[in-house]
Amino acid sequence: MKKKIILKDVYKSFGEGLRVLNGISLEIEDGESRIIVGRSGCGKSVLLKCLLGIMKIDGGDILVDGIGVGDKKRFPEYMRKFSILFQGNALFDSMTVLENVTFALGRTERDKSLRKLKAEEKLAAVGLEKRVFDLYPAEISGGMQKRAALARAIAVEPEILLFDEPTSGLDPVTGGVICNLLRDTVELLGVTSVTITHDLRVAEFLSDKVSVLNEGNVVWTGHTREMETCGNEFVKNFHRASNVISKVRRN
Repeated sequence: MKKKIILKDVYKSFGEGLRVLNGISLEIEDGESRIIVGRSGCGKSVLLKCLLGIMKIDGGDILVDGIGVGDKKRFPEYMRKFSILFQGNALFDSMTVLENVTFALGRTERDKSLRKLKAEEKLAAVGLEKRVFDLYPAEISGGMQKRAALARAIAVEPEILLFDEPTSGLDPVTGGVICNLLRDTVELLGVTSVTITHDLRVAEFLSDKVSVLNEGNVVWTGHTREMETCGNEFVKNFHRASNVISKVRRN
């Protein structure tokens, strides 16, 4: 299987002595759904920003289809491969739901009527009704906002979808619905996806293959069902703690 994303000994520090990424190496195959989990502050968000080129890495390399994140000439080509569903949705408050999606299409489609048509198709594909299209983000629920943000992310037909804490701020029921929608969308489009989360319930919904981060490095990669019996104590403790929290939330 072709390697879509390759991280080789990636380092990132802030100031003196604050190393956040400590030589991360990771390979993700074309069409794979990979979950990256870990405690708050372990480097998940920094890793995502480095992958997108928002933050410059201090060492190592990040390659997507053989294009390095530091390749200035090919960086626009590199970035066109990505789309992201932000943790806070990042919808424009001053734009309607439909306008948010058509705005994203502005970089790939010049014809205004086609932009509108494509935006309506994507919004319908994520389960939003037409009555929502002309409403503003503040006028719809958190679950609807997440659907609108997903429609915007897939509108540009990316090769790689990034999900940053996709159920943050949602109740468990709505979170489960959104996870199912994300999984179905990834399967339908046949894209590669990378999900950053601290919640193993999200991992189990979206994919059973996870990479666990601790102290700025990947300490284990495998299937969620193997976490409890693997030889890594941190991974086992993380899995047990996540199960305890899930039980408390259910009760």
